[in-house]
Amino acid sequence: MSQDPLFSVADEIVVVTGAFGQLGSSYVRAFLSRGARVVALDRVVDERGVAEKFGGPADRLVCIKADITDKASLAAALDAIKRKFGAPTVLINNAAIDTPPNAPAEENGPFETYPEESFDRVMSVNVKGSYLPCQVFGGAMAERGKGSIVNVSSIYGLVSPDQSIYEYRRQRGEEFYKPVAYSVSKSAIYNLTRYLAAYWGKAGVRVNTVTLAGVFNNQDKGFLDAYTARIPIGRMANANEYDGVVLFLASPASSYMTGANLLVDGGWCAI
Repeated sequence: MSQDPLFSVADEIVVVTGAFGQLGSSYVRAFLSRGARVVALDRVVDERGVAEKFGGPADRLVCIKADITDKASLAAALDAIKRKFGAPTVLINNAAIDTPPNAPAEENGPFETYPEESFDRVMSVNVKGSYLPCQVFGGAMAERGKGSIVNVSSIYGLVSPDQSIYEYRRQRGEEFYKPVAYSVSKSAIYNLTRYLAAYWGKAGVRVNTVTLAGVFNNQDKGFLDAYTARIPIGRMANANEYDGVVLFLASPASSYMTGANLLVDGGWCAI
């Protein structure tokens, strides 16, 4: 496959967590289309329609069911990856959960009554579920002496959620606030990145963060109107608009970058 060597990922072995989700599947397609060998890792793996979902030659894609909060599950996945492709060279820590807008009222209610078990669940997936893949797959990269880890954060980890966006729900009688756990969990990603960048700096493993804004996914009109009025670029991102920054951080073009945070937010944090 012909491409600029500076941005080439053709020789990479890429693990994408949360690969069957909206952004994860876009990352998988982006790497496959550029010649990489890709491991689509997810808690639920639907083997039906994989070719249509991801595209790319079957010999360069493997789908593995694994629990990112369970080290033994990730270690088993690493063994399978080594048998299929060899040790991974790129990890995209994409998997995460948030409280959905249609969750029970107590999960989207005031901070003072936010459920402890909801906080624990989000922190486990979003923080532990990034730390453990770094430990397992990043450790294999350090042994190999080559690797790039991309930890995915959110504008709501960098700045506080704008609760005014959800005023339209409160005006119709709902007691709705963007919950605290997602913000806290995504904020933790920054120091996980910085810690590992310093720790593995001389081991050939680079670790960076990308901070993303929202992505269009058929949200309700009230939310879209409020969100797009707040963001300078005037719209939510399309899923494939985040591919470029992830490809860049996996490629030789970013070879002197580690411990950094790249903000791709349509201007959200500029105002």
